[in-house]
Parts: sequence; C-alpha cells; structure tokens
Amino acid sequence: MASPSPHLAPADSPSITPSALVESNAGQLARWKDRGAILTLQRWFSIIGGLAVASLAVCVLCLQFGATRIELETVASALGQFLKAGEVDTAQLSTSAVIMMHLRLPRVLMGFLIGASLASVGVALQALLRNPLADPYVLGVSSGAALGASLAMLFGIGTTLAFLPALPLFGFVGGLLSLVVIYRLAQSRGNFPIQSLLLAGVILNAILTAVIMFITSIMEPTRSAGLMAWLMGSLTAPGYPALAVLALYVVGGMTILMQKAHTLNILTLGEEMARSLGVETELVKKRLFALTALLTGAVVSVSGMIGFVGMVVPHAVRMLVGSDHRLLLPASALVGGMFLALSDTIARTVLAPTEIPVGIVTALAGGPLFLYLLLWRKHRMF
Repeated sequence: MASPSPHLAPADSPSITPSALVESNAGQLARWKDRGAILTLQRWFSIIGGLAVASLAVCVLCLQFGATRIELETVASALGQFLKAGEVDTAQLSTSAVIMMHLRLPRVLMGFLIGASLASVGVALQALLRNPLADPYVLGVSSGAALGASLAMLFGIGTTLAFLPALPLFGFVGGLLSLVVIYRLAQSRGNFPIQSLLLAGVILNAILTAVIMFITSIMEPTRSAGLMAWLMGSLTAPGYPALAVLALYVVGGMTILMQKAHTLNILTLGEEMARSLGVETELVKKRLFALTALLTGAVVSVSGMIGFVGMVVPHAVRMLVGSDHRLLLPASALVGGMFLALSDTIARTVLAPTEIPVGIVTALAGGPLFLYLLLWRKHRMF
C-alpha cells in the first residue's frame, strides 16, 4: 500500500481555501490594528494631538518657575495680550510679566526648538546606522559643531557671513565633517558594529575636545570663561529675531526629515533590502547625514553641547509608540522639546538665583540610560 504523499493533507483535515486564507490574514491585521501595530490616521492624530496639548501645558508650566515665581494669571494675561494685539505693552504690565515675556518666553521656546531638533536628529541617526546608541553627542557630531562655532568665535566672525548668521554655518561644517569621519571609521562591510561606532565616537570626542580646550586657552580670560560656560550647555534668553533665525533652521530641517519618514522605515530593514525596494541608499544617506549635521550645527551654535537628548528621547518614545517613523519622528520632536524645556527649568530653579548648565541636567538624566543600553540591552532595536 502506497504511503500518502507528504504534500497532501489527510482526508479528515480541513482544506485551506483562498477565501479562508484571506479571512485569516484579515483577522490578523485586525488584531494588529487593535494592538496599535498598524499606524492609522486616527492613532496618529490622537497621539500627536495629545503630545501637542501636553507640550503647551509644559511650556506654560516652565514660564512660571525660575528665580522668581510668576503666577499663572500673570502668564495667561501677558500671553493673551500678545496673541490678541501681536505685541506687548510693557507699560501696562507688571515687572513679573515683563520678565516672562522678554526673558522666559524666548528661552522656553528656544529650549523647545533645540530639544525637538536634537531628538529628531537622534531618530534619523539611529535609523541610518541601525543602532539605538546613535546620538549626535555620543558620536562626536556635537563636538564637531562646537569646534566649528568656537573657531568662528575665535576669529570674530560670529555675526554675519554672506548675510547669514555665521555660527550655525560653521557649526554645520564642523558637524558634517565629524559625521563623515565617524561614518568612515565605523563602517565595516556595509554595517556599523556598536563597538566600532562607540570607539570612533569616543576617540573623535577626545580629539575635538582637546582642540576646543586649546582654543579656550589662547582666548582672552573673559571670552574663554564665556566659551566654557557655553560649551557646558546654556540656554541664555535670545532676542526674538535670533529666535526666528533658529526656528527657520530647525523647522525647515525637521520638515524635510518628516518627509523622509517612509524612507527611514525602509532603511531600518537594511541597505540591501532598501536597494531592492528602489531606494538609492547612498544618495539618501548622504542627504540625511548632511541634514542632521545642519540641524546639529544650528542648535549647538546657540546652546553649546547638550548631550543625550538625541538618545534618551527616541529610545523612550520608540518603546511607547513603536518604530514607524511617520509617528516616531513628530512624537520624538514633541517629547524632546518638553524634555529640554523641563530640564532647563530645573537648571534655573534648583539653585536659584544660580543657574546650573542645562547640559549637566540632561547628562544626569541620559547617562544612566546610556549605561543601561550599553550593558544590558542586548537585542536589536529594529
């Protein structure tokens, strides 16, 4: 008696028809959708809308605290007058309201923009390098941008260059060169091993920090003290024109990043898979590396070196909302803005009227998480 063919199901087993297969797949998709594994328009708007409301609440909270406590009524009155008339009549405001509008509001807005930018850059670098430890600070990109801005300060060309602020341009060049060096040093057969990546970042950070220290040593004492304070991370209140220039850099760069969200999703699958899906990987990587360097250079030129925002925030947000960059990028930007605005509020409140450099606060928050990722997080993030 011939044995039944292994390719044929036994007579009493249920046959799998095409309609049953479609029904099964539809059921699986429905279960994924219920668990939030599939990004829907409703889920996107609910998460981003919730984070936007939370961001507004955090910014209003940050306006109240500092060396002097400002009541919520004063904050609401000054903001209401500004939104209604487009300007603030300082003659009709109290001293607290004037402090809030001319010092705290631009500072909180700058902190939010910088935090959003650093978090977005961290998301992009982690997708490009397929490594959860990628971050502009850890990789030495921030050090390169700081060196570029320091050179501009040393030679006194920090005001304008070709009718544009020179510090962001010098920071962009320094950050881009650092990123190119990291890329070349860490790449091995198309991959970026974590050991090579971190080692290259540590070495480059040490070299660039030494050059920055040399620059500070040959500066005048007053200028070198200011440079040292700036390098530790400082969100001194800018004027509204300077804030507008920073917003132009940050919003423009982040808008382009958001448009590349689908490409970043494909790149996380690996370069070979991305090429098979029609992505020009080398061209895309060069453009995204240049864009991340531009954003890093722009924010470092006004805030100094603020570390770990680009690693802590994307990692936390990814665990909450998933790895789809269409949601991850804007969510990380909003959470990064809140994180840095709150960190700056803590920095200027804990030892008021003395201010702690905000880079110290972010390092204390991000350092332990970095060690956790390095020592205990063994499985791949993507």
